[in-house]
Amino acid sequence: MPRKKTPGSNKSQPETLRSPSPPADHVEDFEKLGLFYLGRPYDLAGRRAEPGWLLYDSKDLVTHAVCVGMTGSGKTGLCLALLEEAAIDNIPAIIIDPKGDLGNLLLTFPNLTADDFRPWINEDEAVNKGLSTADYAAAQAKLWKDGLAAWHQDGARIRRLREAADFAIYTPGSHAGLPVSILKSFTAPAPDVRQDTELLAERIGTTVTGLLGLLGVAADPIQSREHILLSSILDHAWRKGDDLDLAELIHAIQSPPVSKIGVLDVESFFPAKDRFALAMKLNNLLAAPGFQAWMEGEALDIQRLLYGPTGKPRHAVFSIAHLNDAERMFFVTLLLSQFVGWMRAQSGTTSLRALLYMDEIFGYFPPVANPPSKLPLMTLLKQARAFGVGIVLATQNPVDLDYKGLANTGTWFIGRLQTERDKARVLEGLEGASLGADHPFNRSRMEQLLAGLGSRIFLMNNVHEDEPVVFETRWCLSYLRGPLTRSQIKRLMDEQRNDRERPASPPAALAPVGREKGGARPVLPPDVPQQFIPVRGAPPERGELVYVPMVAGVGRIRFSDTKMGFDETQEVAALVPIGEGALPVRWDRASTVSLSVEDLESNPMDGAIFLPVPAGVVTAKSTAGWSKEFGAWLFRTQSLTCLRSPSMKVVSKPGESERDFRVRLQQIAREQRDKSAEALRQKYAPKLASLRDRMRRAEQTQERQRAESRSSQVQAAITVGASILGAFLGRKTISAANVGRATTAIRGAGRAIKEAQDVSHAEENVGALQQQLLGMEQQLKLETDALAASPDPLNEALDALAVRPNKSNVTVTLVTLAWVPQWRDQQGALSEAWA
Repeated sequence: MPRKKTPGSNKSQPETLRSPSPPADHVEDFEKLGLFYLGRPYDLAGRRAEPGWLLYDSKDLVTHAVCVGMTGSGKTGLCLALLEEAAIDNIPAIIIDPKGDLGNLLLTFPNLTADDFRPWINEDEAVNKGLSTADYAAAQAKLWKDGLAAWHQDGARIRRLREAADFAIYTPGSHAGLPVSILKSFTAPAPDVRQDTELLAERIGTTVTGLLGLLGVAADPIQSREHILLSSILDHAWRKGDDLDLAELIHAIQSPPVSKIGVLDVESFFPAKDRFALAMKLNNLLAAPGFQAWMEGEALDIQRLLYGPTGKPRHAVFSIAHLNDAERMFFVTLLLSQFVGWMRAQSGTTSLRALLYMDEIFGYFPPVANPPSKLPLMTLLKQARAFGVGIVLATQNPVDLDYKGLANTGTWFIGRLQTERDKARVLEGLEGASLGADHPFNRSRMEQLLAGLGSRIFLMNNVHEDEPVVFETRWCLSYLRGPLTRSQIKRLMDEQRNDRERPASPPAALAPVGREKGGARPVLPPDVPQQFIPVRGAPPERGELVYVPMVAGVGRIRFSDTKMGFDETQEVAALVPIGEGALPVRWDRASTVSLSVEDLESNPMDGAIFLPVPAGVVTAKSTAGWSKEFGAWLFRTQSLTCLRSPSMKVVSKPGESERDFRVRLQQIAREQRDKSAEALRQKYAPKLASLRDRMRRAEQTQERQRAESRSSQVQAAITVGASILGAFLGRKTISAANVGRATTAIRGAGRAIKEAQDVSHAEENVGALQQQLLGMEQQLKLETDALAASPDPLNEALDALAVRPNKSNVTVTLVTLAWVPQWRDQQGALSEAWA
């Protein structure tokens, strides 16, 4: 029987894949910490299920998994069961659904009534079976209730699934589900990505290839001038941290921000006439009515997709069945690229943090071609393990997988395969994956196992286990009705559609400050410091740029608290309007802004209009006084607010939101849980093994004593019977032989009595050992339950802690007259031109 192994060691641990058959009143025995309930062991030779459960260690998923199987093998059910277990264990997931049936994760009905099932049944199947929709819904409800009961599951477990995580269906390019905006996909990557030359080049390459594929341009990254031009534009903007959208990209194609590409000037490399044709293609795409749905909805912000506003884990299903091939490739590439960037910003961990699951990987990870989706997938398979991210890929076409790229995949779930060629490719992948395992790959035995698989029967080859395991998949908690229709997706997501977060309004201090005409730049004394806030974004139609005078202050504040265990220095910037009267600058009216000294510029934009500065207000003396008042305002108003977990004694990082803090607490709790659970297993392993060995020997002794007792009783009975028979045959004299036989019979009876006593002692010994074993298992369960009962980081009441600075820890870096750019439309209304 396979046992769990410590990575890098051959020492067995007590947790096994197969646990004993549970009593009827202990259904929860498969609910173990960090273990996924996927099914039960299966005997291929006898064609029957074996006792116990198949429990899969969630930490094994950080070495990724592949699931292959033909149509009808039960592949979708297995993968949905795995995702259900991940949700129950508070593991968030990004789910890419090319077929449209993974939205079944949202079809969970704790009450299991016919009315729950009726809106979601396949009415064509009802007609084929000659049933009304009501009767068919009732039959499906009964089928699901009975199926769950056969696997010791019920509505309470479905309710637990629904309460553990949020579920949402996103439909890029469509309003059926939650829409997704791709505009943010052209924003500059995080600083750590921009500083990694290789990672930035990969991000640019996949984005450009996907975009050109959407335009119908077959672009080679080395030969295609379209690809090279767009890559140069993105590289120029992103290295500076500038964001782009499609409109800005169109303008940049017509007027590139670089003068040379390689050693050639832009005009020689890509003439203006040809660039205009490329810009027109992109403009036509942007102007197409059907493309507007791509511009609306949530951004591809992985952190927000994986966790809700309160930090609750989410399973985000991206249904792309309605898209054409080019649109699918474009979106999947963008999503994978964003996921790589998010992953690289996470801390390292050995526990499972999140899942990326993609169904029907056909065409996205082929063995020979290099579609834009392949590079980020390869990056994830190579690097995600260090960040606790598990990649799960599924396909019914094994020949379409790049098995060399899957060489580091730790778990293979293999169902029934259609052709010998499929089996050969799977065996090739298994052999490659086993190269780093501690046990050799037995190809002939694996071929025999693959040949005997049937529906819902899978072979699991896990490099963390001693040998492959054949198992039958459990009944899904979700209702597997097949691909969802557009109207069904809309119905599911209508409730969530109206609850999405709306962007916050801009700071009050930066609202339009007036409609003065303005004019040329005012002349101020040379000793008055002046700085210009840079202009961002495109102007409105027929709008003009106006500079509004304000006072800007930038300071550094050190927040230090040795008891809370942090020392943080923050830069604070503020803008305050300039008024009139005795106090033209009042810092109590200031608003903090995202601005640093490095952002400020020395010169204005050409052609701008300046609003006037109140006469006599801005002088060198007045700016010095404003600097002192700014420092006092910083000391008086600024504080660092942190959150603290009372149970875990962990304090949030400066600037970390409550949601992100709770997400981090969940990860810390999961790591602590895994560590404690492992310690429990190690603690009880030798004790349980010793008791089981003693009980085995005691049972053997008991059986031997029973056999000897039965033999002694039979021999004694025969001897006594012979003596009695001799007496009845008429012998009148008592011979020495008769006396000897009687004596032997008496001794035999004595031995039989002694043997019976030995049997009684052996039975008492076995009973005592059984009680000890039961007591130890109960103690292990109590300690395990105590771990599971630890406070939930998602619902724990957090303490709010405020840290204020000392006066000596407040430093004023700069106080200056700041010219703030704003756009003025034809009606005279002002709007921000720099945020």
